[in-house]
Amino acid sequence: MGLPEERPPGLDSPMTARLIKYGAKAQVAVFRATNGRIGRYWRIGAGWRKPVPTLLLHHVGRKSGTEFTTPLLYLRDGEGPGADLVVVASQGGLPKNPQWFHNLVAGPDCAVSLPGRRRVPVHARQASPEEKAALWPRLVDLYADFAKYAEWTDRDIPVVVLSPR
Repeated sequence: MGLPEERPPGLDSPMTARLIKYGAKAQVAVFRATNGRIGRYWRIGAGWRKPVPTLLLHHVGRKSGTEFTTPLLYLRDGEGPGADLVVVASQGGLPKNPQWFHNLVAGPDCAVSLPGRRRVPVHARQASPEEKAALWPRLVDLYADFAKYAEWTDRDIPVVVLSPR
């Protein structure tokens, strides 16, 4: 095994944050316009060779009360319509947790949109350390870049379980 990949310079610059913000807005618009036919897979980074499913997370700003929609990679944990969905608050290895994570801590009842389906109401909770330990290898198998992101940051990257309600 080689040395870990170096953290890219400028990762936490304001320009990077703007690119992430506007890229996410574009993905949300395309996902909505095509009912998920386009935008249902993440094909950047490790997703280029192994596309990763995406969902739209609908959450409410803890300070503003405004509804936001964020595209996220997800892992299905379980079978059938009652399966949990697992998302990672990696934010590309940036030093701070993403705003959507803080919004879910403050207001865990939210919703997701999956390709071809209407909104599904879910309840969000942070995975326990034991759950995260069990889920993390599956998440890295889903999207290998999660391992890099964990190396690039000093924070413990939260894993969030979204359970249908």
